[in-house]
This record gives sequence, C-alpha cells and structure tokens, in this order.
Amino acid sequence: MIYTCTIAPSIDYTVYVPDFEQGKLNRSNDVYYYPGGKGINVSRVLQRLGVTSRALGYVGGFTGHYIDAFLKNEGITTDFIETTEITRMNVKIKSAEETELNGPGPELTKAQLSALTEKVRRMKSGDWFVLAGSLPSSIAPSYFLELATICEAKNIRFVVDTSGPALKNILTTPVFLIKPNQQELGDLFGVEIAHLSDAYDYASRLVARGTQHVIVSMGSEGALFVTKDLALVARAPQGTVVNTVGSGDSLVSGFIASYVAGQDVAQAFRYGVASGSATAFRSDLCQKEEVDRLVEQVVVSPYEEKDVTK
Repeated sequence: MIYTCTIAPSIDYTVYVPDFEQGKLNRSNDVYYYPGGKGINVSRVLQRLGVTSRALGYVGGFTGHYIDAFLKNEGITTDFIETTEITRMNVKIKSAEETELNGPGPELTKAQLSALTEKVRRMKSGDWFVLAGSLPSSIAPSYFLELATICEAKNIRFVVDTSGPALKNILTTPVFLIKPNQQELGDLFGVEIAHLSDAYDYASRLVARGTQHVIVSMGSEGALFVTKDLALVARAPQGTVVNTVGSGDSLVSGFIASYVAGQDVAQAFRYGVASGSATAFRSDLCQKEEVDRLVEQVVVSPYEEKDVTK
C-alpha cells in the first residue's frame, strides 16, 4: 500500500483576476476550490494514474470535512486524524503576477502525533510512506526522524518532499527518495545551487549518505536524477505553463506510479517529469492521457559535465 501524509492540508481557494489591483475591489472570472497539500496532491495524481493510495494527515472543522469528502468522491481512501482546529484555507490569486495567502498549519498535541506514529508502525514491509508538504515548526524535527527510523527498520519505502530543519534531520537516516528543488537542495548545505553541476555535486553527497534516489527540479533546466549508479538529466516538453502548483507533487506521483508498475528507475524518472509537465500545462492536476501523450516528448540523457550552464 502507498500511504501519503499531509501534516498541514488546506483548501486551496484559487481565483483568476485579469488585472488584480491591490487595495481595490477585484472581481474574478473563475474560482476553484481544491483540497491542497503536497501529500494530498500525490494521492490525487496517483489515483488519476490508476494507482491506489491512502491519504493520511490531520483535518478538522468544516474545511477538513470538505477535504475528506472531496477525496472520497475521487475514489481515494482516507485515514485522517481529527483535530479540534479548522483546517486552513489558502488563497491563490492568479493574475499578471501570482499572489498567495497561506494560513498557519495546525497545532498538534502529543496524542495526535502519537496516533500518526502508530499508523506508521502498523505499515508493512514493501509499503510506501510519502511525507510531503510543509511541516509546522511547532513539531520537533526529531519527531520526523523517528518516523524515518521506523520506515528504515520495517523496509518501508520512505519518500520525502519537504524542506527546512526537519528534512535535514530526516536525512541522517536512509530514505528511498527525496525531491528538492534547487533552492531547497542548496538550503540543505547552506550553498547556492547555480548550475546543474552544483545540483549534481550535492545530490551525489545525499546519495553517499544513504538516500537511494534524488530528483532535483531545476526549473527551465529540467530535472536531475541521481542514484548510486546513475545520473540523468531530463528536458521537459514544451508547452504553455498555466499553473505550477502541484507540478512537483505530480513528478513524485508519476515516478511512484511507473516504479510500482515495474518500470526501471530511468523510465520512472521520465514518467515523473511528464506528469509534472502535464500538471503545469493545466489549471488542475494532470490526467493520465495527458501524461501518456507527453512522456514521449521528455528527453532523458546521461548527466555529463558539459551540461553545466554558464
């Protein structure tokens, strides 16, 4: 079973305003309400790619109930832990420039955190645990290291897509996959990732420390994939970018979907990049037929030093 976990989910209230003016009344042309959170996005994309998962995390209040009902309506099994707080709502204004207003994550009790720990302890060898999204600073980084340690001991494939002190702590133990962008990778080491060669250098250091697979999203430069025995660069297909929210989560989903279908890691990387691109080219998350159409346009080649951008 693939378990996704979103510690601080949200309802993403996305409004499209042709000419947004600060301090004035603005009327939107289109409005969308989607359950937000990187782990939730992973479950939603996996479902669209024909792969079953179970969504974990914390929800509360009328917004939490909306998220739970929305996912169940899409055929996704949920096993959320109820909180007394109302799950946050994030406002995303789409105009000439993109503006976001994100609410705070939940304040979780020791009992609520212990409930998640027990869910991880009950997972079986060969299961997947995808921890994705922002991790509230009120939770000690050592908590997430404990989850990583449980996964390593039980042979659970631990996938991490987050940032900050918690990620540094997690990576002191081996994990199956991480997917930082170039800024997040640089933050891990206190450096600036300016070129593809920088990304390769520091991704390789993570692999040397025990991380099995590292995917670094590099914006216009594409993406870099590094393992102990492999280093690949993917050039994304050309298209009109409509919405970047969820494209990284879709990359993770595409990689997992391809991997569990028996594809090798190079093809899984390629399928992941196609999934991320398919999401970027539409207002919501990708659909399988779009990913399948784009995958042939993803150019994957071995990483070489000449790939450096000067």
